[in-house]
Amino acid sequence: MGSSVRKGRAVQQAEPPRRAAKEDFHQVTQNTNNGRAITASRTEDSTKSSTKSKDAELILQIQSYIDKNTVVIFSNTTCSLSTEVKELFKSMKVPYFSLELDQTENGQKLQEALYQLTLETSVPVVFVQQQQIGDYSKTLKAHEEGKLQKLLEMNGPNHLQESYDYDLIVIGGGSGGLAAAKEAVKYDKKVMVLDYVTPTPLGTSWGLGGTCVNVGCIPKKLMHQAALLGQALKDSRKFGWQFTEEVKHSWETMTEAVQNYIGSLNWGYRVALRDNKVTYENAYGEFVGPHTIKATNAKGKEKLYTAEKFIIATGERPRYLNIPGDKEYCISSDDLFSLPYCPGKTLVVGASYVALECAGFLAGIGLDVTVMVRSILLRGFDQEMANKIGEYMEEHGIKFIKQFVPTKVEQIEEGTPGKLKVIAKSTTGSQTIEGEYNTVLLAVGRDACTRKIGLDKVGVKINKISGKIPANDEEQTNVPYIYAIGDVLEDKLELTPVAIQAGRLLTQRLYAGATLKCDYVNVPTTVFTPMEYGACGFSEERALEKFGEDNIEVYHSFFWPLEWTVPGRDNNKCYAKIICNIQDNKRVIGFHVLGPNAGEVTQGFAAAIKCGLTKEQLDSTIGIHPVCAEIFTTLSVTKRSGGNIIQSGC
Repeated sequence: MGSSVRKGRAVQQAEPPRRAAKEDFHQVTQNTNNGRAITASRTEDSTKSSTKSKDAELILQIQSYIDKNTVVIFSNTTCSLSTEVKELFKSMKVPYFSLELDQTENGQKLQEALYQLTLETSVPVVFVQQQQIGDYSKTLKAHEEGKLQKLLEMNGPNHLQESYDYDLIVIGGGSGGLAAAKEAVKYDKKVMVLDYVTPTPLGTSWGLGGTCVNVGCIPKKLMHQAALLGQALKDSRKFGWQFTEEVKHSWETMTEAVQNYIGSLNWGYRVALRDNKVTYENAYGEFVGPHTIKATNAKGKEKLYTAEKFIIATGERPRYLNIPGDKEYCISSDDLFSLPYCPGKTLVVGASYVALECAGFLAGIGLDVTVMVRSILLRGFDQEMANKIGEYMEEHGIKFIKQFVPTKVEQIEEGTPGKLKVIAKSTTGSQTIEGEYNTVLLAVGRDACTRKIGLDKVGVKINKISGKIPANDEEQTNVPYIYAIGDVLEDKLELTPVAIQAGRLLTQRLYAGATLKCDYVNVPTTVFTPMEYGACGFSEERALEKFGEDNIEVYHSFFWPLEWTVPGRDNNKCYAKIICNIQDNKRVIGFHVLGPNAGEVTQGFAAAIKCGLTKEQLDSTIGIHPVCAEIFTTLSVTKRSGGNIIQSGC
């Protein structure tokens, strides 16, 4: 059935919507124009129909796309004719807004509303200057007859814009953003990465690669290894190693080596982008209008770029307390790993994994460390495991001040390090305390870097409290041509491998016709505290909440690594636990281990859990003896039974 156009006004029909046999509708990308407003006219038939308010809203949503854009293509990512229409406008150097209906949350309903508005039965459906052109054949005919060119020039010769500068611009050069960019160029897309690190209050900055490479996973794990080597030195005497010289740690040597390695990674990322023909600019990206971003470099020079699609991968930065002296005298994890002097006696404020990991390796290299905790440890993680981590750290010399928060930080002495006085108050009463430290490390959470990148100018919604970006299960924001991955996403795991996986799969869906989505549930992770903690799947609390106590069986046991027996340390401190869903053939839905090399252990079991591992399959697996992971093949005691879980030997 054809379409009806009334001098730029799309006519809404009351006939029931019809769909093409093979084509689905999908979602749009946007290029706003100050064109005239269009209102869908109402026919006599439409006044007789009982159109629901939601249908009317969808029609208005479609009409708003038509109103605001010079060229609108209602499209489908798997439709070859849609692709050909886009290539036509690209060849004309005309930017367009394409709504890919098969990727839109309300795509099916939008499809029906689009039919009511246009009577077109298949995609693509094209509008130019608010006038309905029609499907592929009608658009091609209009081009051949010169109609498209006349419409595009109707506001004067300067109205015609050049095509987009890039197919994709990625904002943020962290692990997720780089993965998405490099994946996109595999499909012959023109890609740009914008990355700029705003210095910390103390002036710390770094190179390409994002949080993980520069001030997160990489330096954290290396400094954790430094602490483990210190423990290994102590253990080595029991294994026969003899050394008489004094053993001490050099902070400067460690940080120089770590920073040299990170520098090599920064350079490697830049080379990889260049080799993959990804344009990289060390500039701050800020949206200034639909499909348009302003890039500002360190010297304040500004450039404007346009793109068909954008991926926001700006990550998070450490939060401050907003108390006197916090930004002037305290450091964050952004400062710690390149700190040019040994921090000395340190107060770590916070109970996050960042707080406990940093406290752990600082104590491991011989520093006096205190942790100030507002409420609970490792919020969001299994609390039994979190409490065991805290107990282990306390037993190994790390002091905890619980249920207190700082209210003021004062400088007593200047220096590297100097001396600071911290005043804190109780969270449960009126008590106040004071303490003196060389360094105060704040690790009280992180904030999404979304509030100063112009999202309000293009209509991207964010959580007003957290700054996180809500998105659908395909990482698409409420603005169809803008996507988000990594730590900026609302209600998603803040882990580097998750961002990398999401970035790659997103670009494959955008440009390769793929359908696979990122799995945000069965994700393994490790907390590199002195006693490492690995986890995958549900915490015990979350499992009980979701499935009910009667449907959950928890198997657990302490264990003693063979390597720790000769030095005679930490007997029955390591702990293993699996959570099984009784109603689902005792499928393992939660895996938790506290012990050495927890990350290596968890990674292997994570693959099995993703494949649907059951308790029976785990029991029938032959363990490797004598290794820590073997314990999971012999778990027999349930929490429900209350049986003894102390291990006495091999």
